Amino acid sequence: MPTRILPAVGDPDAARALVTLLGQLPDAEAAPPVPDSTQLVDTLARLAAASLDALPEVVLVHERIGPVPALDLVREVALRFPAVGVVLVTADSGPGLLSAAMDSGARGLVSLPLGYEELAGRVQAAAQWSAGFRRHLGGGGVEFLAGPGGTVVTVSGAKGGVGTTLTAVQLALAARAAGRTVALVDLDLQSGDLASYLDVQFRRSAADLAAINDISPRVLQDAVYVHETGLSLLLAPAEGERGEEVTDRAARQIISALRGRHEVVVVDCGSRLDSANAAAVETADTALLVTTPDVIAVRAARRTVRMWERLQVRKAETTVTLVNRHSRTTEIQPPLVQKITGTRIAAVTVPAAYKELQAVVDAGRLHELDARSTVKQALWSLAGELGLTGPPADAPTPGKQLARAGDRGSLGLRRRGGGR
Repeated sequence: MPTRILPAVGDPDAARALVTLLGQLPDAEAAPPVPDSTQLVDTLARLAAASLDALPEVVLVHERIGPVPALDLVREVALRFPAVGVVLVTADSGPGLLSAAMDSGARGLVSLPLGYEELAGRVQAAAQWSAGFRRHLGGGGVEFLAGPGGTVVTVSGAKGGVGTTLTAVQLALAARAAGRTVALVDLDLQSGDLASYLDVQFRRSAADLAAINDISPRVLQDAVYVHETGLSLLLAPAEGERGEEVTDRAARQIISALRGRHEVVVVDCGSRLDSANAAAVETADTALLVTTPDVIAVRAARRTVRMWERLQVRKAETTVTLVNRHSRTTEIQPPLVQKITGTRIAAVTVPAAYKELQAVVDAGRLHELDARSTVKQALWSLAGELGLTGPPADAPTPGKQLARAGDRGSLGLRRRGGGR
Protein backbone atom coordinates (compact mmCIF):
# COMPACT_ATOMS: atom_id res chain seq x y z
CA MET A 1 0.00 0.00 0.00
CA PRO A 2 1.48 3.40 -0.96
CA THR A 3 2.33 5.99 1.67
CA ARG A 4 -0.15 8.85 1.44
CA ILE A 5 1.45 12.26 1.94
CA LEU A 6 -0.31 15.59 2.38
CA PRO A 7 1.99 18.64 1.94
CA ALA A 8 1.08 21.96 3.56
CA VAL A 9 3.04 24.70 1.77
CA GLY A 10 2.08 28.35 1.39
CA ASP A 11 4.72 29.39 -1.18
CA PRO A 12 3.85 28.22 -4.74
CA ASP A 13 7.49 27.74 -5.79
CA ALA A 14 8.28 25.72 -2.68
CA ALA A 15 5.12 23.68 -3.25
CA ARG A 16 6.16 22.78 -6.80
CA ALA A 17 9.65 21.77 -5.69
CA LEU A 18 8.30 19.63 -2.87
CA VAL A 19 5.65 17.91 -5.02
CA THR A 20 8.25 17.19 -7.72
CA LEU A 21 10.55 15.52 -5.22
CA LEU A 22 7.70 13.59 -3.59
CA GLY A 23 6.78 12.23 -7.02
CA GLN A 24 10.17 10.52 -7.16
CA LEU A 25 9.72 8.64 -3.89
CA PRO A 26 8.91 4.93 -4.28
CA ASP A 27 5.50 3.78 -3.03
CA ALA A 28 4.46 7.34 -2.25
CA GLU A 29 1.18 9.00 -3.16
CA ALA A 30 1.29 12.78 -2.72
CA ALA A 31 -1.97 14.71 -2.49
CA PRO A 32 -2.25 18.23 -3.94
CA PRO A 33 -0.65 20.65 -1.46
CA VAL A 34 -2.87 22.76 0.80
CA PRO A 35 -1.83 26.45 0.90
CA ASP A 36 -2.60 27.38 4.50
CA SER A 37 -3.12 26.04 8.00
CA THR A 38 -6.91 26.41 7.94
CA GLN A 39 -7.30 24.25 4.84
CA LEU A 40 -4.94 21.64 6.27
CA VAL A 41 -6.92 21.23 9.49
CA ASP A 42 -10.25 21.30 7.62
CA THR A 43 -9.02 18.63 5.20
CA LEU A 44 -7.80 16.36 7.98
CA ALA A 45 -11.03 16.84 9.95
CA ARG A 46 -13.09 15.90 6.89
CA LEU A 47 -11.01 12.79 6.27
CA ALA A 48 -11.08 11.81 9.96
CA ALA A 49 -14.88 12.11 9.97
CA ALA A 50 -14.98 9.48 7.21
CA SER A 51 -12.65 6.98 8.90
CA LEU A 52 -9.21 6.58 10.42
CA ASP A 53 -8.00 4.85 7.26
CA ALA A 54 -8.91 7.91 5.18
CA LEU A 55 -6.23 10.00 6.90
CA PRO A 56 -2.82 10.32 5.22
CA GLU A 57 0.08 8.60 6.93
CA VAL A 58 2.33 11.68 6.66
CA VAL A 59 1.75 15.43 6.71
CA LEU A 60 4.61 17.72 5.61
CA VAL A 61 4.43 21.20 7.16
CA HIS A 62 6.59 23.85 5.47
CA GLU A 63 8.12 26.52 7.73
CA ARG A 64 6.48 29.34 5.74
CA ILE A 65 2.95 28.01 6.15
CA GLY A 66 0.43 30.53 7.44
CA PRO A 67 -1.47 32.07 9.03
CA VAL A 68 -0.82 29.77 12.01
CA PRO A 69 2.95 29.48 12.71
CA ALA A 70 4.49 26.17 11.65
CA LEU A 71 5.30 24.86 15.15
CA ASP A 72 1.83 25.74 16.42
CA LEU A 73 0.31 23.97 13.43
CA VAL A 74 2.47 20.90 14.07
CA ARG A 75 1.23 20.85 17.67
CA GLU A 76 -2.42 21.17 16.64
CA VAL A 77 -2.22 18.39 14.05
CA ALA A 78 -0.37 16.12 16.48
CA LEU A 79 -2.98 16.70 19.19
CA ARG A 80 -6.09 16.43 17.04
CA PHE A 81 -4.89 13.70 14.65
CA PRO A 82 -2.34 11.60 16.57
CA ALA A 83 -2.48 8.79 13.99
CA VAL A 84 -0.76 11.08 11.45
CA GLY A 85 3.03 11.46 11.35
CA VAL A 86 3.97 15.14 11.03
CA VAL A 87 7.29 16.19 9.45
CA LEU A 88 8.50 19.81 9.57
CA VAL A 89 10.30 21.22 6.50
CA THR A 90 12.62 24.05 7.54
CA ALA A 91 15.87 25.83 6.72
CA ASP A 92 16.86 25.80 10.39
CA SER A 93 17.96 22.30 11.35
CA GLY A 94 19.73 23.31 14.56
CA PRO A 95 19.25 21.46 17.85
CA GLY A 96 17.04 24.23 19.30
CA LEU A 97 14.42 23.97 16.58
CA LEU A 98 14.70 20.18 16.50
CA SER A 99 13.91 20.06 20.21
CA ALA A 100 10.99 22.48 19.81
CA ALA A 101 9.61 20.47 16.89
CA MET A 102 9.80 17.21 18.85
CA ASP A 103 8.09 18.88 21.82
CA SER A 104 5.31 19.99 19.47
CA GLY A 105 4.77 16.43 18.26
CA ALA A 106 6.72 16.30 14.99
CA ARG A 107 8.06 12.90 13.93
CA GLY A 108 10.97 14.36 12.02
CA LEU A 109 12.67 17.36 10.46
CA VAL A 110 13.66 17.87 6.81
CA SER A 111 16.14 20.67 6.11
CA LEU A 112 16.04 23.08 3.19
CA PRO A 113 17.17 23.00 0.46
CA LEU A 114 15.45 19.67 -0.02
CA GLY A 115 17.47 16.53 -0.58
CA TYR A 116 16.06 13.27 -1.90
CA GLU A 117 17.73 10.95 0.61
CA GLU A 118 16.80 12.98 3.68
CA LEU A 119 13.22 13.51 2.55
CA ALA A 120 12.77 9.82 1.72
CA GLY A 121 14.19 8.76 5.08
CA ARG A 122 12.01 11.13 7.15
CA VAL A 123 8.85 10.28 5.22
CA GLN A 124 9.50 6.55 5.56
CA ALA A 125 10.16 6.84 9.31
CA ALA A 126 7.00 8.91 9.88
CA ALA A 127 4.92 6.50 7.77
CA GLN A 128 6.21 3.49 9.70
CA TRP A 129 5.42 5.21 12.98
CA SER A 130 1.89 6.04 11.77
CA ALA A 131 1.26 2.48 10.59
CA GLY A 132 2.52 1.07 13.88
CA PHE A 133 0.38 3.49 15.87
CA ARG A 134 -2.76 2.45 13.96
CA ARG A 135 -2.00 -1.27 14.30
CA HIS A 136 -1.40 -0.86 18.03
CA LEU A 137 -4.76 0.85 18.50
CA GLY A 138 -6.63 -1.77 16.54
CA GLY A 139 -10.34 -1.23 16.99
CA GLY A 140 -10.37 0.25 20.48
CA GLY A 141 -10.51 4.01 20.78
CA VAL A 142 -9.59 4.61 17.16
CA GLU A 143 -12.64 6.71 16.38
CA PHE A 144 -11.97 9.09 19.27
CA LEU A 145 -8.30 9.49 18.52
CA ALA A 146 -8.84 9.97 14.82
CA GLY A 147 -11.55 12.60 15.20
CA PRO A 148 -11.15 16.34 15.45
CA GLY A 149 -12.43 16.57 19.03
CA GLY A 150 -15.27 18.75 20.28
CA THR A 151 -17.04 21.45 18.32
CA VAL A 152 -15.75 24.98 18.88
CA VAL A 153 -18.06 27.98 18.39
CA THR A 154 -16.82 31.53 18.88
CA VAL A 155 -19.25 34.36 19.57
CA SER A 156 -18.00 37.84 18.67
CA GLY A 157 -19.77 41.19 18.82
CA ALA A 158 -19.81 43.72 16.01
CA LYS A 159 -19.55 46.32 18.78
CA GLY A 160 -20.09 46.48 22.51
CA GLY A 161 -23.61 45.98 23.86
CA VAL A 162 -25.05 43.89 21.03
CA GLY A 163 -25.65 40.79 23.20
CA THR A 164 -22.50 38.75 22.71
CA THR A 165 -22.27 37.29 26.21
CA LEU A 166 -26.01 36.59 26.38
CA THR A 167 -25.75 34.65 23.14
CA ALA A 168 -22.69 32.67 24.25
CA VAL A 169 -24.27 31.71 27.58
CA GLN A 170 -27.56 30.55 26.08
CA LEU A 171 -25.84 28.55 23.32
CA ALA A 172 -23.79 26.78 25.98
CA LEU A 173 -26.85 26.13 28.16
CA ALA A 174 -28.76 24.72 25.22
CA ALA A 175 -25.94 22.32 24.38
CA ARG A 176 -25.67 21.28 28.03
CA ALA A 177 -29.42 20.65 28.26
CA ALA A 178 -29.07 18.39 25.21
CA GLY A 179 -26.72 16.16 27.22
CA ARG A 180 -23.43 17.45 25.81
CA THR A 181 -20.34 18.17 27.88
CA VAL A 182 -19.81 21.90 27.46
CA ALA A 183 -17.03 24.39 28.20
CA LEU A 184 -17.80 28.12 28.18
CA VAL A 185 -14.72 30.33 27.79
CA ASP A 186 -14.45 34.07 28.37
CA LEU A 187 -11.81 35.41 25.98
CA ASP A 188 -12.96 38.99 26.35
CA LEU A 189 -9.80 39.21 28.39
CA GLN A 190 -9.79 42.83 29.50
CA SER A 191 -13.48 43.41 30.14
CA GLY A 192 -15.12 39.99 30.22
CA ASP A 193 -18.10 39.78 32.57
CA LEU A 194 -19.18 36.17 32.15
CA ALA A 195 -18.60 35.58 35.88
CA SER A 196 -20.97 38.44 36.74
CA TYR A 197 -23.70 37.14 34.46
CA LEU A 198 -23.53 33.66 36.02
CA ASP A 199 -23.03 34.71 39.65
CA VAL A 200 -19.55 33.18 39.95
CA GLN A 201 -16.57 34.11 42.11
CA PHE A 202 -13.47 32.15 41.14
CA ARG A 203 -9.80 33.08 41.38
CA ARG A 204 -8.48 31.01 38.45
CA SER A 205 -8.67 32.28 34.88
CA ALA A 206 -7.37 31.76 31.36
CA ALA A 207 -4.31 33.83 32.29
CA ASP A 208 -3.21 31.07 34.69
CA LEU A 209 -2.86 28.70 31.71
CA ALA A 210 -0.98 31.14 29.49
CA ALA A 211 2.55 30.23 30.56
CA ILE A 212 2.00 26.45 30.53
CA ASN A 213 3.43 24.73 27.46
CA ASP A 214 1.66 21.42 27.92
CA ILE A 215 -1.80 21.71 29.51
CA SER A 216 -2.49 18.40 31.27
CA PRO A 217 -6.01 17.34 32.31
CA ARG A 218 -5.14 18.03 35.95
CA VAL A 219 -3.89 21.55 35.19
CA LEU A 220 -7.00 22.24 33.11
CA GLN A 221 -9.25 20.94 35.87
CA ASP A 222 -7.67 23.31 38.38
CA ALA A 223 -8.33 26.32 36.14
CA VAL A 224 -11.94 25.45 35.25
CA TYR A 225 -14.94 26.25 37.45
CA VAL A 226 -17.85 23.78 37.26
CA HIS A 227 -21.04 25.80 37.41
CA GLU A 228 -24.28 24.61 39.00
CA THR A 229 -25.70 24.15 35.49
CA GLY A 230 -22.95 21.66 34.66
CA LEU A 231 -21.03 24.07 32.44
CA SER A 232 -17.23 24.12 32.71
CA LEU A 233 -16.29 27.80 32.92
CA LEU A 234 -12.89 29.23 32.02
CA LEU A 235 -13.10 32.88 33.02
CA ALA A 236 -11.32 36.07 32.03
CA PRO A 237 -8.83 37.40 34.60
CA ALA A 238 -10.24 39.75 37.23
CA GLU A 239 -7.28 42.05 36.56
CA GLY A 240 -7.80 43.15 32.97
CA GLU A 241 -4.13 43.89 32.38
CA ARG A 242 -3.37 40.17 32.82
CA GLY A 243 -5.23 39.54 29.59
CA GLU A 244 -2.05 40.44 27.70
CA GLU A 245 -0.48 37.25 29.09
CA VAL A 246 -2.79 35.15 26.91
CA THR A 247 -1.09 35.09 23.50
CA ASP A 248 -2.40 33.57 20.30
CA ARG A 249 -0.35 30.45 20.95
CA ALA A 250 -1.71 30.16 24.50
CA ALA A 251 -5.27 30.58 23.21
CA ARG A 252 -4.80 27.77 20.67
CA GLN A 253 -3.41 25.45 23.35
CA ILE A 254 -6.24 26.27 25.76
CA ILE A 255 -8.95 25.69 23.15
CA SER A 256 -7.27 22.50 21.94
CA ALA A 257 -7.14 21.17 25.52
CA LEU A 258 -10.79 22.05 26.13
CA ARG A 259 -12.06 20.56 22.88
CA GLY A 260 -10.24 17.33 23.75
CA ARG A 261 -12.35 16.99 26.94
CA HIS A 262 -15.68 18.56 25.94
CA GLU A 263 -18.12 17.89 23.15
CA VAL A 264 -18.90 21.59 22.75
CA VAL A 265 -16.68 24.61 23.46
CA VAL A 266 -18.34 28.04 23.29
CA VAL A 267 -15.96 31.02 23.36
CA ASP A 268 -17.13 34.54 24.19
CA CYS A 269 -14.69 36.77 22.26
CA GLY A 270 -16.29 40.11 23.07
CA SER A 271 -16.09 42.93 20.53
CA ARG A 272 -12.37 43.74 20.76
CA LEU A 273 -9.95 41.87 18.51
CA ASP A 274 -6.64 40.82 20.04
CA SER A 275 -4.22 38.00 19.28
CA ALA A 276 -5.97 35.53 21.61
CA ASN A 277 -9.51 35.81 20.32
CA ALA A 278 -8.23 36.16 16.74
CA ALA A 279 -6.65 32.72 17.17
CA ALA A 280 -9.92 31.41 18.59
CA VAL A 281 -11.98 32.73 15.67
CA GLU A 282 -9.46 31.33 13.21
CA THR A 283 -9.53 27.79 14.64
CA ALA A 284 -13.28 27.64 15.40
CA ASP A 285 -15.61 25.28 13.60
CA THR A 286 -18.21 28.05 13.59
CA ALA A 287 -17.55 31.79 13.99
CA LEU A 288 -20.71 33.65 15.01
CA LEU A 289 -20.83 37.43 14.69
CA VAL A 290 -23.61 39.18 16.65
CA THR A 291 -25.06 42.48 15.49
CA THR A 292 -28.18 44.56 16.04
CA PRO A 293 -30.25 45.90 13.11
CA ASP A 294 -29.08 49.50 13.27
CA VAL A 295 -26.73 51.43 11.00
CA ILE A 296 -23.90 51.78 13.53
CA ALA A 297 -23.81 48.09 14.48
CA VAL A 298 -24.11 46.82 10.90
CA ARG A 299 -21.26 49.10 9.80
CA ALA A 300 -19.22 47.75 12.71
CA ALA A 301 -20.04 44.21 11.61
CA ARG A 302 -18.81 44.96 8.10
CA ARG A 303 -15.59 46.46 9.49
CA THR A 304 -15.04 43.39 11.64
CA VAL A 305 -15.54 40.99 8.75
CA ARG A 306 -13.18 42.96 6.51
CA MET A 307 -10.58 43.13 9.26
CA TRP A 308 -10.79 39.36 9.76
CA GLU A 309 -10.21 38.90 6.03
CA ARG A 310 -7.26 41.31 5.89
CA LEU A 311 -5.59 39.58 8.83
CA GLN A 312 -6.39 36.11 7.40
CA VAL A 313 -8.41 35.27 10.48
CA ARG A 314 -11.66 34.27 8.78
CA LYS A 315 -13.31 34.63 5.38
CA ALA A 316 -16.67 36.38 5.19
CA GLU A 317 -18.41 33.40 3.61
CA THR A 318 -17.39 31.15 6.51
CA THR A 319 -18.80 33.55 9.12
CA VAL A 320 -22.36 33.33 10.45
CA THR A 321 -24.05 36.59 11.46
CA LEU A 322 -26.83 36.67 14.07
CA VAL A 323 -29.26 39.59 14.10
CA ASN A 324 -30.20 40.40 17.71
CA ARG A 325 -33.08 42.67 18.87
CA HIS A 326 -34.86 42.17 15.60
CA SER A 327 -38.40 43.29 14.82
CA ARG A 328 -40.50 43.38 11.68
CA THR A 329 -40.70 47.15 11.83
CA THR A 330 -36.93 47.58 11.77
CA GLU A 331 -35.74 49.28 8.59
CA ILE A 332 -32.61 47.07 8.38
CA GLN A 333 -33.67 43.45 7.85
CA PRO A 334 -31.45 40.29 7.77
CA PRO A 335 -31.17 40.11 3.94
CA LEU A 336 -29.70 43.61 3.92
CA VAL A 337 -27.26 42.68 6.71
CA GLN A 338 -26.18 39.69 4.62
CA LYS A 339 -25.64 41.88 1.57
CA ILE A 340 -23.63 44.46 3.50
CA THR A 341 -21.39 42.02 5.40
CA GLY A 342 -21.06 39.26 2.80
CA THR A 343 -21.60 36.65 5.53
CA ARG A 344 -24.17 33.92 5.97
CA ILE A 345 -27.13 35.08 8.05
CA ALA A 346 -28.48 32.73 10.71
CA ALA A 347 -32.01 31.57 9.97
CA VAL A 348 -32.94 32.46 13.54
CA THR A 349 -33.29 36.09 14.61
CA VAL A 350 -33.49 37.13 18.25
CA PRO A 351 -36.43 39.38 19.12
CA ALA A 352 -36.12 42.72 20.88
CA ALA A 353 -37.51 41.74 24.29
CA TYR A 354 -35.27 43.29 26.93
CA LYS A 355 -37.99 43.18 29.60
CA GLU A 356 -37.67 39.39 29.60
CA LEU A 357 -33.96 39.72 30.43
CA GLN A 358 -33.86 42.61 32.87
CA ALA A 359 -34.52 40.66 36.09
CA VAL A 360 -31.95 37.90 35.46
CA VAL A 361 -29.34 40.31 34.12
CA ASP A 362 -29.65 42.58 37.16
CA ALA A 363 -29.45 39.55 39.47
CA GLY A 364 -26.49 38.03 37.63
CA ARG A 365 -28.47 34.82 37.08
CA LEU A 366 -28.64 34.62 33.29
CA HIS A 367 -28.93 30.83 33.52
CA GLU A 368 -32.30 31.24 35.24
CA LEU A 369 -33.93 32.97 32.28
CA ASP A 370 -37.53 31.78 32.05
CA ALA A 371 -38.22 28.99 29.62
CA ARG A 372 -41.10 31.01 28.16
CA SER A 373 -38.74 33.82 27.14
CA THR A 374 -38.85 34.41 23.39
CA VAL A 375 -35.18 35.42 23.55
CA LYS A 376 -34.22 32.11 25.12
CA GLN A 377 -36.33 30.15 22.67
CA ALA A 378 -34.69 31.90 19.73
CA LEU A 379 -31.15 31.35 21.02
CA TRP A 380 -31.81 27.70 21.80
CA SER A 381 -33.18 27.28 18.28
CA LEU A 382 -29.96 28.89 17.03
CA ALA A 383 -28.01 26.26 18.99
CA GLY A 384 -29.92 23.62 17.05
CA GLU A 385 -29.21 25.38 13.77
CA LEU A 386 -25.48 25.36 14.60
CA GLY A 387 -25.57 21.64 15.47
CA LEU A 388 -24.91 22.07 19.19
CA THR A 389 -27.99 20.22 20.43
CA GLY A 390 -29.61 16.87 19.86
CA PRO A 391 -33.24 16.14 18.99
CA PRO A 392 -35.80 18.90 19.53
CA ALA A 393 -36.90 17.23 22.77
CA ASP A 394 -34.17 19.11 24.60
CA ALA A 395 -34.13 22.32 22.61
CA PRO A 396 -36.93 24.90 22.51
CA THR A 397 -38.81 25.90 19.41
CA PRO A 398 -40.17 29.42 18.95
CA GLY A 399 -43.79 29.56 20.11
CA LYS A 400 -43.53 26.47 22.29
CA GLN A 401 -43.02 26.49 26.04
CA LEU A 402 -40.06 24.56 27.43
CA ALA A 403 -40.72 21.94 30.05
CA ARG A 404 -39.35 22.90 33.45
CA ALA A 405 -37.77 19.47 33.85
CA GLY A 406 -35.45 20.19 30.93
CA ASP A 407 -34.63 23.67 32.16
CA ARG A 408 -32.30 22.68 35.00
CA GLY A 409 -29.19 22.36 32.84
CA SER A 410 -30.51 24.94 30.53
CA LEU A 411 -24.25 26.02 30.32
CA GLY A 412 -0.39 37.92 17.99
CA LEU A 413 -3.09 39.55 15.76
CA ARG A 414 -1.90 37.36 13.00
CA ARG A 415 1.52 38.08 14.43
CA ARG A 416 2.07 40.98 16.75
CA GLY A 417 2.13 44.19 14.78
CA GLY A 418 1.28 42.79 11.38
CA GLY A 419 -0.32 40.22 9.17
CA ARG A 420 2.77 38.28 8.25
